[in-house]
Amino acid sequence: MSMKRRSFLCSSAALAGAGVLGWVDSRADQIHPHRVHAASLMTDCANRFLAALNANQRGKATLPFDSGERMNWHFIPKERKGLPLIEMTPYQKHLASALLAAGLSQTGYIKAVTIMSLEDVLRIIESDSGEHRNPEKYYFSVFGTPSDSGMWGYRVEGHHLSQNYTVVNGKAIDGPSFFGANPAEVRQGSRKGLRTLAGEDDLGIELIRTLDEQQQKVAIVDPTAYADILTAASRKAAIQGQPSGLSASRMNANQFDALMALMEEYARNVPDELADGRVSQINKAGRNIYFAWSGGINRGDQHYYRVQTPSFLIELDDTQDNANHIHSVWRDFTGDFGEDLLQQHYQASHQKK
Repeated sequence: MSMKRRSFLCSSAALAGAGVLGWVDSRADQIHPHRVHAASLMTDCANRFLAALNANQRGKATLPFDSGERMNWHFIPKERKGLPLIEMTPYQKHLASALLAAGLSQTGYIKAVTIMSLEDVLRIIESDSGEHRNPEKYYFSVFGTPSDSGMWGYRVEGHHLSQNYTVVNGKAIDGPSFFGANPAEVRQGSRKGLRTLAGEDDLGIELIRTLDEQQQKVAIVDPTAYADILTAASRKAAIQGQPSGLSASRMNANQFDALMALMEEYARNVPDELADGRVSQINKAGRNIYFAWSGGINRGDQHYYRVQTPSFLIELDDTQDNANHIHSVWRDFTGDFGEDLLQQHYQASHQKK
């Protein structure tokens, strides 16, 4: 964990009332003066992918931007709109993978493709024919016409993976961003020991265990772990009532560093430019962050945690299959599916008329 902590250039003790990740976006353009912006890369990858498809495939892969399907996301195994990998040729699959990679960091991409590969592990465990558990039943959907101006979006989705992106006037927004893993730890076969979402799980457990007894009493909002993430697959993220759990304002420096390390794990799943946006939200929240837990605090216990700020929400649940089945998500209260950007766009258009 020491390597993780070194990513913070200064400790929370030195920044008593603020986040510790602010250095990232302030120097980003100086460090990468010629880097390609996320929206441009997404546009290029989407157009290359669509150009490689035949008419029938393109009909499945494309939907109108204003389609209600754009916000119809889920993480369970089911048939979906879009073009699945199983219906693509090898070179089309490569171009689809490039589109997935355009919306993720290298770390996030590795998690995504590993999640997809776990379907083959489940196929063996469950003696499935491949009809239900299939690493190629992941669907690619493009909403609208990809361009550096105007509005469009795309989604890559299947069992335990849902990555949603919206591009408005050359600016890209991610979310909802869901990663799941079943098994959370592979316990048999040639891949025994593989843990796809180890960081998300371990850093949460580390944080709850750094709290003293009184702090844990506040942070643990229910001794029984919730059965799943509370926001489920809702189109708009919402948690009823006031934030619950332990306020970051009641954490000492080491505890706050552990909280920041946990949030950074989620922030770094997306490309630098989008990660900078997540980091900005973290910094803006300062100490107005709540950490809530339910369930046991020892490894192997069924557990759930939530990190809630005024602008975003992180949830993780590990209860199913004897606490070896993870659901995790990053949600933006007002920005999922690009809602903030779209509202600004429509307001600007209205003012010009």
